[in-house]
Amino acid sequence: MGLAFETERRAEPRLGLIVLQADETIENEFRRIIPSRATLHVSRVPSGRDVTTDSLSEMENHIGHSAKLFPSSISFDAVGYGCTSGTSVIGIERVADLVRSGTSARAVTEPVSALIAACRHLRVTRLAFLSPYIEDVSFTMRSVLAANGIETPVFGSFEVSEEAVVARISPASILQAAVQLADNSEAEAIFISCTNLRTLDVISAIEDRTGKPVFSSNQVLGWHMCRLAGIEPSRGDFGWLLSGVQ
Repeated sequence: MGLAFETERRAEPRLGLIVLQADETIENEFRRIIPSRATLHVSRVPSGRDVTTDSLSEMENHIGHSAKLFPSSISFDAVGYGCTSGTSVIGIERVADLVRSGTSARAVTEPVSALIAACRHLRVTRLAFLSPYIEDVSFTMRSVLAANGIETPVFGSFEVSEEAVVARISPASILQAAVQLADNSEAEAIFISCTNLRTLDVISAIEDRTGKPVFSSNQVLGWHMCRLAGIEPSRGDFGWLLSGVQ
């Protein structure tokens, strides 16, 4: 027996997130940032076990296909590509083109564009840059920031290449390293790079100890996607950026 049913228009904000295969962190942190009334759809992109400029560049061949794996019936308010270093290697515009080749999105962003927007929002031009990765990967990212008017006069790295190790760096270690870098007077704020680092629960503690704004890849990407979608992020204790401070 056929049963009657009705359909309804889905009016909630729609966000899409392309996550690295090796990333164990971003989805958990993202769901704490975006408001409950928004829906989040996630796709994954193949990524290497070790982070090198070659492995990051290789993702260019897969981003479009990963975007095609989103439900084809959805037109997204915003789609994010969840890789900071990968964006710096592939290029901001190229990432956006690849995402749009696979799915319909009103806006596309990634952690690099999100960080630039966050810095402009809080009027920051000089960062203490904390990276988990080896020097050549971090150098590319710092060069992209410099080209957009954001200097990184203070830099420190855990010098890890394996993603599984990055995901297991303790938040306490991140806090200690960030506070150490922020002690340099040249830095107006701190940026903790990498979506696979567990940063969300230490951002406010770092700000309290340093008196400086703290940005992390997941925090700025979630904030920027919400902003592009015209919605407010959750008001958790995730730093000045998400508290509405200007």
